[in-house]
Amino acid sequence: MTDRPEISVLINNYNYGRFLGQAIDSALDQDGVRNEVIVVDDGSSDNSVDVLEGYGDRVRAVIQPNGGQAAAMNAGVAVARAPLMAFLDADDWWMPGKLAAVVDAFRRSPDAGLVYHRLQPVHSDGTHAFAAIPRSLCAGDLGPLLLSSGGRWPFPMTSSLSLRRTLWDEAGDIPRQFRISADAWITGVLPFLTRVTALPEALGAYRIHQNTWYRSDVDAEALARRITHWEETVRVTNDVLAVRGLPGRLRIEDHFDHAEALARLGRQNAPGPVALALQSLGDPGEPNLLRRARRSLRQLAPRRRTTARSSVGAS
Repeated sequence: MTDRPEISVLINNYNYGRFLGQAIDSALDQDGVRNEVIVVDDGSSDNSVDVLEGYGDRVRAVIQPNGGQAAAMNAGVAVARAPLMAFLDADDWWMPGKLAAVVDAFRRSPDAGLVYHRLQPVHSDGTHAFAAIPRSLCAGDLGPLLLSSGGRWPFPMTSSLSLRRTLWDEAGDIPRQFRISADAWITGVLPFLTRVTALPEALGAYRIHQNTWYRSDVDAEALARRITHWEETVRVTNDVLAVRGLPGRLRIEDHFDHAEALARLGRQNAPGPVALALQSLGDPGEPNLLRRARRSLRQLAPRRRTTARSSVGAS
């Protein structure tokens, strides 16, 4: 019998003391696996450290100055001891049995370095916000799909991602410029290096509030940040492909969400409604034809430009 954990839980936290306890409890309450829980506090100024201290030695705490999400996730991996790693944002939580399901998936798929599952979006009061995400699942060798879609696919969120430590070591740490949405490194680059396994169950809850990627409204500033994020992700991914001598390069022009955001902001280089509708219909980044068709029809409807003072619902 070994004391070495089978899987390391890595919780990254910044000023989410009001949510942190629920995330930690959901990780500690997992049965059927040997796990360790590591929490990296990235320079919080709220009560996060007090919350951590209340768990004593049940949690391994890493306290560091603020450096962004990539720095926090890297710091957690640096002290992790298990051959498998599961990531959890401090404002989300897991369902019972999540870790057992993930460990079993790795056992059944020895060639997969990345396992993910759906998350159930919830409001802070615990009520369901909308259907589990991502609605479409992708698995296997995703490199060709990403090359044809500008790196876009129905990507899973941080709290659903688990990796083999060997894959992380092969890829290296997340670049520190990913201060937010650091999971773009995991979902955008690592599928070029390994096969992916997807679990259809919603094994965690994704909290909807104003500091997350899914929001109740999306204004011009939020869209502009997303455009910059997508462009940076494409650039970083292409750098990795070039350094590793891997064939193919991403084109931001193939990224449908990027094109749609340009149109919503009325950018000079944005495609028109017909071009967007055609791109949506043939978008390899959404494998479900019916969803592509519905989204394509939406592009032809009259659209009001998104400004800093107006907002539209998240798609």
